[in-house]
Amino acid sequence: MFLHLGSDKIVPKKDIIVILDYKKGNSAITKEFIQIARDDGFVETIAEPEKEKSYVITTEKIYVSPISCNTLKKRSRERIGLEQ
Repeated sequence: MFLHLGSDKIVPKKDIIVILDYKKGNSAITKEFIQIARDDGFVETIAEPEKEKSYVITTEKIYVSPISCNTLKKRSRERIGLEQ
């Protein structure tokens, strides 16, 4: 199965490691990790400036998505019939 991250980006759900909120709850180590990944070219921003809502960390890249963590979680669960 796949998960739509926004814009025209779709990734296999099996490749998703974690989805993080863009603005809150990120520790210093997480921010450092994302900055290093950005410096090394592993971050792809698919959100417009000021519209960033989540980081989607996959086995290949980190995507900056315009879709919230909660919405992405809901989408991932709906696709396989695990709605709560």
